[in-house]
Amino acid sequence: MKVVKTDKESIYDAIYAVVREIPKGRVSSYGAVAAAIGAKSGARVVGYAMNLCHGVKPKVPAHRVVNSKGLLTGKFHFSPPEKMQELLEKEGVTVVDDKVQDFANRFWDPMKEF
Repeated sequence: MKVVKTDKESIYDAIYAVVREIPKGRVSSYGAVAAAIGAKSGARVVGYAMNLCHGVKPKVPAHRVVNSKGLLTGKFHFSPPEKMQELLEKEGVTVVDDKVQDFANRFWDPMKEF
């Protein structure tokens, strides 16, 4: 799936649509989500979108988006920061030292599975 969006609102809508498809118990990365919307170097934009998605309807599971190594780099945008880990663990994802365990098997690639 490649959908190139131009304006900020459309880009965020496209990002949110991809993130909403990440299954419970799985995670994806900022870069993988960016690639899925046709913005291969747009990982930072995905991060901005995740930071702004709290309160967006329908809900966006931002806790399922981590960096390319499985680190919870976005946790400081949750209140409290431990909330990101708590939400992942509630879905069966093990996190140790802010890193998703068994990341390779938990990783959801929207270019292959969306």
